Amino acid sequence: MNKIQGFYYVNCDDGIHECKLRGILKRRESKNNCVVGDIVEISDDNYIIGIDERKNLLERPIVANIDYFVIQFAAKDPDIDLDRLDVMLLRSFFYKIKPVIVINKIDLLNESEFEELKTKLDFLTRLDIPCFFISKKENIGIEELKAYLKDHISAFGGPSGVGKSSIINMLQSEKVLEVGETSKRLRKGKHTTKDTNLLPLNGGGYIIDTPGFSSVELPDIKTPFELMDLFPEFAGRERCKFNDCHHLNEPGCKIKEAVEKNTLEKSRYEFYKKVYEKLKDERWNKYE
Repeated sequence: MNKIQGFYYVNCDDGIHECKLRGILKRRESKNNCVVGDIVEISDDNYIIGIDERKNLLERPIVANIDYFVIQFAAKDPDIDLDRLDVMLLRSFFYKIKPVIVINKIDLLNESEFEELKTKLDFLTRLDIPCFFISKKENIGIEELKAYLKDHISAFGGPSGVGKSSIINMLQSEKVLEVGETSKRLRKGKHTTKDTNLLPLNGGGYIIDTPGFSSVELPDIKTPFELMDLFPEFAGRERCKFNDCHHLNEPGCKIKEAVEKNTLEKSRYEFYKKVYEKLKDERWNKYE
């Protein structure tokens, strides 16, 4: 969360207002007490006097109330890293943010390469994750993405070299948020900052670049069952033979059976096992 000399910038219907924290909010002295994306209440003398309950809170950068996590890769140059995509999906589910996939530079693929890529990403459809194939160079898919993100707060993440900054610049309505006139009425609005962390979208909504979210570091998953909950394709299936099944070597495992029957993506199951083993070795020794 960024602030300038103790001031916070709140975007209301009639403009952006320079505010300070009041009372107990200020005394908390926490970097999380008021962050980018918060829905706040401000008084007639421009103090933040209340903060609505958050639906989520990211840590790097610190930002709240994200609707969509836009995970962007390139179709080519660099080639898409499916393992990294899986990690970023895991992080999105962990923070309870709906993932949206953007694949840029499709103009670099021939027809057969494009079909092969769509086949690799077909599992996204089964997980109800929207995927937008985009060419900034040929202006393909931009308007569809704009329409989907309209009136929402979307965080962007992805590796370097995939054209993320270019896509963000095409989506936002302006590059600098200017401070508006002071309001003399009680207002509610979204906390933003003067240095453009939260950028207005053309047609409504906001976008924010979240480079820290592109990390391949696994989130703070504390138990095997918490990990299972982050794989939506595991849900709604027939119960395994054992209630405490970890979907590894247990008999009567319906997840393994689904993989064998090709009703569950094998690559996703292999990713689950890899994450399980990593977390078991590094964090879950007490479960041995």
